Amino acid sequence: MEQDNRLAKAELLVKGIHDLPTIPEIATRVLDMFDKPDVELEELAETILVDQVMASRVIKIVNSPFFKPLHEIKSLKRALIYLGFRQIRHIALTCSIIEAFDGKAGVFDVKTFWEHSFGVGVVSKIIAQRIRYPEVEKAYIVGIVHDIGEVFLSFYMKDEFQRIVDGIRGTTRSFAEAEENLLGTTHCELGYCLARNWNFPADYCDVIAHHHSPGTASGDPVLAAIVNLADLFCSVRHLDYGGREWVSFRLAEEPAWEILKSFSPNFVDLDVERFCYELDERVTEVRDLVDSLFEGMIRK
Repeated sequence: MEQDNRLAKAELLVKGIHDLPTIPEIATRVLDMFDKPDVELEELAETILVDQVMASRVIKIVNSPFFKPLHEIKSLKRALIYLGFRQIRHIALTCSIIEAFDGKAGVFDVKTFWEHSFGVGVVSKIIAQRIRYPEVEKAYIVGIVHDIGEVFLSFYMKDEFQRIVDGIRGTTRSFAEAEENLLGTTHCELGYCLARNWNFPADYCDVIAHHHSPGTASGDPVLAAIVNLADLFCSVRHLDYGGREWVSFRLAEEPAWEILKSFSPNFVDLDVERFCYELDERVTEVRDLVDSLFEGMIRK
């Protein structure tokens, strides 16, 4: 019942925004194509070429310092071959979301936000591989978009969100707790409403809504638990954003830990300290990738 109330409040807030951004149909079409086992390179290239802005952006990003091609890549087909289908999917989706909010002033630094988001994507993928979750790439994509509700708050409810950020700074309170106290809803429900408006797949919407309460996920609690733990790990390994100066958690007390142990009993043997060191090694990689995305979106 509480979540129903939060969702109803979120729907009212989202409907109250008259200039709510949309993302190009091309992004969701590319996203859907990866659920098809027989998708061909030609089909993907033709789909992206419908949107010349997206096509030129992909070419620019593949030539960025992060991807380091030996020679300049000038055609979309060569870019697709070089990056691979899966890289194209998250680039298309993420660039579309960044573009949707381009030119608006927000509460937090948007690059720091995407560093956290991609960090959660990377860690979600690692956890998914460790537990042998069958859809590793889905875990990666959902990890990237899990916090889009925070983007809505940062850009469209700046005064309220600034109060939330200021209120939790230097405390152990979470964004979700402070958001519910002030707004009657959280970024989880707001993100769900955005994702639904943007025609994201149902599994993605469900995880966005439940990434802080994976046990209540109706579609795939294991996927929600993967993103939940990835979010926590990133928050303590220098890939966080917003007002919290420090975050800590006890893995054994997290509901997501129990869900993943039930799915993969061997996961109980995870060496947490070593795992955190491994994540630290990925921080620079994540920041370089976000730099490449933003450089690729600069209009000349």
